[in-house]
Amino acid sequence: MLGELTVYITKYGYLAIFTLVFLQEIGMPNPIPNELLLLLSGYLTFTGALRLPIVILVAVSADFIGTSILHTAFYFSGAYILQHKPRWLPIPMKTIYKLKERISRNGQSGIYIGRLTPFIRGYTSVIAGLLQIKSRVFLPIALITAIIWATTFIAAGIVLGPVWNLVAANISNFRYVMLLIFAFILMIIIVYSVKMYITDIHE
Repeated sequence: MLGELTVYITKYGYLAIFTLVFLQEIGMPNPIPNELLLLLSGYLTFTGALRLPIVILVAVSADFIGTSILHTAFYFSGAYILQHKPRWLPIPMKTIYKLKERISRNGQSGIYIGRLTPFIRGYTSVIAGLLQIKSRVFLPIALITAIIWATTFIAAGIVLGPVWNLVAANISNFRYVMLLIFAFILMIIIVYSVKMYITDIHE
C-alpha cells in the first residue's frame, strides 16, 4: 500500500495530497488514513521529493476547507438530521449523542480535543454543525487544529525518514503509532494550557 501511495504522490505531487486529505475530511470513503498520508508526505520532504512549506500549506488548506464544508452542511441540516437520521449518515445515533454531550459539556475545549483525536476528527466537525455552533466559533478552531494536526504528522514523517523502511515494514501497527502521536499532541496542549493558566495568575 505504501509503495503504491508513494508512486501516486510522487507522480501527482501536491494535488494528490490536497485531493486525498480533502476527500477524507468531507467524509468520502478513503482506504488511506490522512495520518498515514501526512507521514508519507513528511518522508517525501525528507528525501527532497517535496518542499516542506508547500506540503504543510496544501495539507492544512485541504483539511480546513474540507472540515469547514462538513460543518456548514450539518449546521444547516442539523435539526432535520437529529429528528430523522438518514441511512447514509455513517455515525450511529449513540455516537452522535455521546459526542454531543461531551462537546456541550466541555465547550470549545471539547471541539479542540475532538479535532485532534484520531478516528473522531470528522465526527467532531459533524457534531459541531449539529449543535449549531457558529462558524465564527468553529472556523478558528478548525484552522488551529488543522495546522497542529498536519504539521505534527508531517514533522513525524521527517523525523522517521532515516528509519522509513522499518516504518513501512511495520505499517500494520500504524494505529498505535498514531495514538502515540496523539498522546504527544495532547501533552503539548496540556503543558501550554497550564503555562497560560500560571501566567494569568501572576498577571
